[in-house]
Amino acid sequence: MAIGLSHGGNNVYSSNEPSRQLWVGTKDGLVLFERADDGRWREAHRALRSEHISSIIFERTSGLMFAGAFFGSVHASADGGKTWERRDNGIPIHDVYSMASNVVGGKVRVYAGTQPAHLFCSEDLGQHWTELPALRSVPSTPNWSFPAPPHIAHTKFITFDPRDSSTIYACIEQGALLKSTDSGKSWAELNTVGFFRDKDRPAEHFYDVHKALIDPRDPKKIFVTGGAGFYVSSDGGSRWERWTSPDWAEDVYPDGFVLNPRNPDVMFVAAAEHNPTTWRKSAYAGGRIYRSNNGGKNWQRLGGGLPESLKHEFGALCLEDWGDSYSVFGATTGGEVYCGDANGERWTLIASDLAPISKKGHERLLAAS
Repeated sequence: MAIGLSHGGNNVYSSNEPSRQLWVGTKDGLVLFERADDGRWREAHRALRSEHISSIIFERTSGLMFAGAFFGSVHASADGGKTWERRDNGIPIHDVYSMASNVVGGKVRVYAGTQPAHLFCSEDLGQHWTELPALRSVPSTPNWSFPAPPHIAHTKFITFDPRDSSTIYACIEQGALLKSTDSGKSWAELNTVGFFRDKDRPAEHFYDVHKALIDPRDPKKIFVTGGAGFYVSSDGGSRWERWTSPDWAEDVYPDGFVLNPRNPDVMFVAAAEHNPTTWRKSAYAGGRIYRSNNGGKNWQRLGGGLPESLKHEFGALCLEDWGDSYSVFGATTGGEVYCGDANGERWTLIASDLAPISKKGHERLLAAS
């Protein structure tokens, strides 16, 4: 089985044994690494050169692989990534930030999120797409924006309720955390009323929503990374708490977020030391990976092969649970890819000379510095 490591694609995988293929989405296309019998990873193939890949997903029912690209739309491969075709009929916006797929009522549905923040759906494996327009009918839509030019919000991440395939969550950066219980026909905002407000922190900080995951044991328990920290709701999104770690700065910037589906109390977060507004001046993002063994209440910074001081940000994070254990993969805006085994205690550098693995724009902040 193959897995993907990308900024806005699938980030939690389950298999019976460790995968031997890892696809990485970079600013210069896709790079395939294969694990040899000795456990080492070697580059095996490249595809979609010059495309800045935002998202990688695998539609297991059909065997198709999809890749979304910033300003490059949607591409699909039916032969394991050897050849690709563009599949975007019906998507008028070609700046694709996120992708996801699910089986709803026995039918495969593939989703693509864009900038500006819209959501598109295909029921024929990407041959034709239709917009889910209700996403933009929530009250906060006129206020959606983004700090950096052109100040336009985007659909950064898409995820599902593990127990109910009709329930979708969409992370709008910056704007809202949205939930649909009818496969996208209608949407509700989960962060506009009653979420946790820090008396020393403007409420608007929570609108910077990065990733959301749902506890597979309890669909009312939602975990969110955002521009100001890590948030938890135990009642389906009515009330929120901001959980932090003693060594996190007040403007810590967590983005990548995964949990182990077999043991959801085990979580990993990739966080920059400070907000990206500081990166250009400091020439430093301070990318780190943290692990929690108690559902996000406490966090431990990981070493064991990870750099003590890293200029770059971890722009992508994924986890593969493979039965007896699990592996975690992290990739940076500097083009490094790390593999974490032994519960995240031991990390191996897979590659160090790739194009940036990054959300569009983040790599430029550090390159300019």
